[in-house]
Amino acid sequence: MIRTFIFSEGRLVGQDLELEALRLVRADKGLILWVDLEAPTEAETKQILEGVFQFHPLAIEDCVSPNSLPKIEDYEDHLFLVTHGVDFTHTEKFETTELDLFLGKEFLVTYHMKPLRSVKAVMERCQKSSGVVARGPDRLAHFVLDALVDNYKPVVDELRAELEELEEAVLGTDVANMSNKLMELRSEVGHLRQIIRPQRDVVSRLARGESKLLRPLMLPYFRDLRDNLIRIDETAAGFTDQLLISFDLYLSKSSFEANEGIKALTALTAISLPATVVGSWYGMNFTHMPELHWQYGYLGVLVITLVLTLLTWRYCKRRGWI
Repeated sequence: MIRTFIFSEGRLVGQDLELEALRLVRADKGLILWVDLEAPTEAETKQILEGVFQFHPLAIEDCVSPNSLPKIEDYEDHLFLVTHGVDFTHTEKFETTELDLFLGKEFLVTYHMKPLRSVKAVMERCQKSSGVVARGPDRLAHFVLDALVDNYKPVVDELRAELEELEEAVLGTDVANMSNKLMELRSEVGHLRQIIRPQRDVVSRLARGESKLLRPLMLPYFRDLRDNLIRIDETAAGFTDQLLISFDLYLSKSSFEANEGIKALTALTAISLPATVVGSWYGMNFTHMPELHWQYGYLGVLVITLVLTLLTWRYCKRRGWI
């Protein structure tokens, strides 16, 4: 699906143009053009990226091929950015979806294979506003990136809540499948950090004003965006430390419970030892064992066995084995 928005002096003046009209707008240097491609077909991708804008082949290849990490490339007349936004179609696990941006002097092209709340929010903002929305494509790019970063905050809060629940569970009595839960949460936090760190570097390059395509007045906005990403990265780093502590507590608790089980088994073995020894001794049935012909031999052996068993039990009890 292709969505187009045309701005003149910062105001939205048209949208959803046909391909031929889009070419005319592209040739008009006084207009700002935003084209969004959501899950486009191969033909749509070729018409827009190659036909209308004539982007660098390497940029088009990187756009069409999935990229696992964010990055930025500076071409002659445009910037190519690979970013990642939260994929809200997965409710049980944290996932991201790729958002590619082509930023030029008079245009912005966004490309993504799945719906993104950040792009949709900026579209609605442009459609509802009757005044000045954006006087440059760098402002539109900031709107999209800012909304994309804002959508990380609910995910961070959810990960924090999951971590607190796991910490309570580790300290509680129910630790069934706890190792799986800890590893799943560790994987999600690791994925968050893997995306946020290079994305922070991408925005940092924009904030330093390395590209002539960004107006100086936009640099403070990108610096603020960079600071938000740094805070998210630091929060995720804190989650990693908490997870390590929780994992150590879980291992310590598991080892303690295993030791308690071993101590209990040891105590049971020790308690049964007198009966085993006495039974084995008299099970040999020697001819000249006087106890075998004594009238009260059975009762005497039984008493001795019970007394030894009781003494062994008291000894294990005092040592805290049972």
